[in-house]
Amino acid sequence: MTDLLETRVTNRWIVGPNHANNLEVAHGGTVLKWMDEVGAMSAMRFAGQACVTARIEQVNFERPIPAGQVALIESYVYDAGRTSVRVRLQAFREDPRTGETEGTTESYFVYVAIDDDREPTPVPELRVESEEGERLREEAKRDETEISAEQA
Repeated sequence: MTDLLETRVTNRWIVGPNHANNLEVAHGGTVLKWMDEVGAMSAMRFAGQACVTARIEQVNFERPIPAGQVALIESYVYDAGRTSVRVRLQAFREDPRTGETEGTTESYFVYVAIDDDREPTPVPELRVESEEGERLREEAKRDETEISAEQA
C-alpha cells in the first residue's frame, strides 16, 4: 500500500514562445498535456504499474499563464478503485524571480493501471497516515463534488 503523500508530484515548465498562443499566454492544450503527464506520474507511483488516462473531469481555466512565467503543476492520488486511480491536479503560474504563485487551472483525472499485456490490473489500497494527507484527501473530494454539482 502507498500513502497519499508518497504520490505527490510537482513539476515546472517555463512558458516559452513555442508554448504560447497569439495572446502570448500558454495554450490550454499545452497546460492540459503537462497536467496529464504529472498526473500519470502520481498514478504510476501509486500503482507501481504503467497507467493510462481514462477520464478527465471538467477542466477550469481560471487564469492564463503568460509567456516568461513558470507553469507549476501539482498532483496527488486521493482515491482508488479496483484498477483505477483518481488524481487531483492543480496548475499555478509562478513568477520565476519571486516564486509567487497564483492558481490557474484545476481538474481531476482518472487513470487505469495496466499490465505488460496492456490489460487493466489491480491497484493497491490507498493509505492516508497523516493529518496533511487526510486534509488533502478531504479537500480533493469536497472540491470534486463542488465541480460535479456545477456541471449538473
